[in-house]
Order: sequence, then C-alpha cells, then structure tokens
Amino acid sequence: MKIIVVGNGKIGLLLVRQLAREGHDIVVVDNDPDKLHYLQEKLDVAIIVGNGASADVLQEADVRNADLTLAVTNSDEVNLLTALVARKLGCKHTAARVRSQDYDREMNLLKTSFGLSFAVNPEKMAAREIFRLLQFPSFLARSSFANGRAELVEIIVPANGQLDGKRLDQVANILNRKALICTVERNGEVSVPSGSFVLQAEDKLSLTAATGDLSFILSRFGIKTQNIRKVMIVGGSMTAAYLAEYLLRYGIQVRILEKVKERCIKLCEMLPKAEIVNADGSLQSNLADEGIADMDAVVPMTGIDEENLLISMYARSIGSVKTVTKVNRLEYLDLLESADLDAVVSPKQLTANIITGYVRGVGQSRAGSVQTLYTINNGKAEALSFIVPETGDFLNVPIMNLKLKKAVLIATIVRNQQVIIPSGQDMLMRGDTIIVVADPRRMISNLTDIFLQDNGGMA
Repeated sequence: MKIIVVGNGKIGLLLVRQLAREGHDIVVVDNDPDKLHYLQEKLDVAIIVGNGASADVLQEADVRNADLTLAVTNSDEVNLLTALVARKLGCKHTAARVRSQDYDREMNLLKTSFGLSFAVNPEKMAAREIFRLLQFPSFLARSSFANGRAELVEIIVPANGQLDGKRLDQVANILNRKALICTVERNGEVSVPSGSFVLQAEDKLSLTAATGDLSFILSRFGIKTQNIRKVMIVGGSMTAAYLAEYLLRYGIQVRILEKVKERCIKLCEMLPKAEIVNADGSLQSNLADEGIADMDAVVPMTGIDEENLLISMYARSIGSVKTVTKVNRLEYLDLLESADLDAVVSPKQLTANIITGYVRGVGQSRAGSVQTLYTINNGKAEALSFIVPETGDFLNVPIMNLKLKKAVLIATIVRNQQVIIPSGQDMLMRGDTIIVVADPRRMISNLTDIFLQDNGGMA
C-alpha cells in the first residue's frame, strides 16, 4: 500500500516503523526537517518537509494515488483539515488522531463532514483500557473481540496457587473448556504450549474466554478478586479526565492530584463529583497526606514516565494497592517486566495497534480481512480477529485437519453470540468471528494467511 503519514511525532514515528517493517510504501510529511532526515537515515521512507494540511504538499506526496493518509500531528484541527484535503484530492482512505473531548462527542458528524474513514483518540482509548483493568485487578492486560463478547487477558501464575505445577491438560479439565491458554511467557521467551506443558509460578499467561466467564475463571484458578471502590489518579491530564468519567459512572470514588491550579479549576468544572486536589503527586509526603494508603487503586498519569514509575513503586511498597502505570516511552516496557508493578498501559502502543490493524484491513480487498489487532506479551505475539467469509476450502473442516502455519493458533470462535473454546473437532463456519494468536513476524492481514499454501491452495 502507498501510505502518507502526516506528523512525525512519537506516535507518527512508531507507526512509520511498524508500517515500513510490513513493507508498505511510506511518505512522511512534517514541518521539522531535522526529524525527517533522521527518520530517512533509519528507515527506507520518502520524506517531505511542509504542512501536511496544504494541498500543494499533499499533491507533492502524490496523494491522488495514495491508498491511505494518516494524520497524526499533535493538533486535532490540522489532522481533520489534512483528512479533508486528502480526501478531496482523491486519497482512497483517511484516518486521523482526534484527542479533544469536544470533538470526540461529535465524532460521527466529523467523520461525515471531513470524509474520515477512521478516527482514533489515544487518551480515551488509554482511559478505557485502564478502566477495564481496574474492573479485574488481577489482569495485566485485556483485549476485547466480537463486540465485547470474547476477551484475551494476561495474568501471572501466583506462587502456591491452583495453577502452580499443573500440566496444561489438567488446567483444561478444571475449566471445563471455559478458556484456552494461548501463550506462556517464561524468562522472556513466549511459547504456544502443548497439553503436557507444566506451569510455574511467575509464568505470564494469555488466555481467551467469554467475557461473562472471566470471574468464574479467576475463582477456579484460586485468584482473589478485589472490588475497586476508591481510586487515586496522579496528574490531571485529558486521559485522567476520561478515566475519571468512566469510574464515576460506576459509582467509584475518584481523587485526582494535579499540581497546576488552573487545570484543577478546569477539572472541577468537568468532574463535579470527583475530588480534585491541588498538589504535586510526585512527592511521597503529598501522596501520604492525601490518603494513598486507603486507596484500592493508584493510577499515575503525569507527563513524566519516571515519575509515574516511582509513584507506582511507592504505592506497591505500602500495601496491596492495585496500580496501573501510564508509560509513553516504549523502550521502558521491556525493562518493566522485572519490576514489581501491576499493569502498564502505553497510549502510543494502543494507538499503533489499532491503526496497524486498520491498515491491514484496508489493504485487503478480499473477504476475511483482519477486524481487530492487539499485540500481547509486550509485542512478542499478536491476537487478531476475522469474520469467516462465505466461501473457502477451510469451511466445515475440523480444525485438527486444517494445515495451519507454524506458531498460529485458532483460539476462539464466536458463533451466533455464543463463545466457543474450540477443540480439534470444531469447524469454521461462514459468519463466525474467530480469534487467532500468531507470531507477529507473520504480519497476517487476511484469514487465508494463517494456512499453509498446500491447504486447499490457500496462501
């Protein structure tokens, strides 16, 4: 695909790296020549210095023949205008990063008015992810599929628990096919385990299940769940405001610590039911004074990753409080594997996942293109969903007889709103939504990509 990326900030850079790795023809537009030349040295992409919302600049980028224009600058207005101009000049698809709460409320109108094919709000997406993790504090990550009917979650095997020392086939018997363990990460290595695999304490598991069965699964695993009633948010960012809205809607008490007085006033107007405190939450004395020890969960959301990490570590040191840490710098994610932290959320990684999944779907004219994409195990694996098309040699064939590529697993089938954890005897039927877990190096874009070429002639 020919893709124009307007905006070479942190999200733009992450997207360009991912899309270039997948073999797309990339043109990057930005006003900063130094950043562009650095990017050109590192990656095989074309660059144009200029305003991406300018018709002349987009024409120089050959927007008329582009399959997709991605507008991901720090300005919502520039992104919307870029999408509008690109569509008027003949670009097939446009996508924009739109962050403002005001714009978010009018998203359907904006899509129609500006010709947007797709819009993403990183702050709102991160807030929703954090809220979902607070619903089940034992989870490190949650990914939703099939309109929320099925989920893939990540958990740590607790020492001396129901899972520690159990073979995988024993776990399957305990769950009675309520869930499927898809991957196990141990000592930084990820594998798709067989039934004889023996679980150990501190293994990181990813498993799929029906959303309604998550509480049952935790209880069968002997993992205690804690109801979150009081949450402290450190930092009054836009993400914090979105998260507070979700929490307050469910009757959860919210206390936000924000050091800028003007922002506190704004938050009081936006969130009249929340408690807003004008204080520097990076100071342990302020955290203690504002009752961090009495909280069920602490969510550091300052603009500085190092502060967020230290706040979470302090919260963990004083009790069993749940922490969800917002991190912007992706290079920290691997380092945090060994840290004594709970869940870590990266808005930029979430945004890149969503847009990459969208790009793969746009690039496919065939039925069976990818619907959603999430990276799991810190990018060491991917979980993708597909709608099974009307025709194909894989239809109505037992899964055990399908010739799947190596490191590919059919994890879940959703059929007529019923979530099925498949056995070898189950079959794919037209209209099913299926979840596939695969090695990210496969770069799967279509359902047919999971099969060997000699499986009915499919690529």
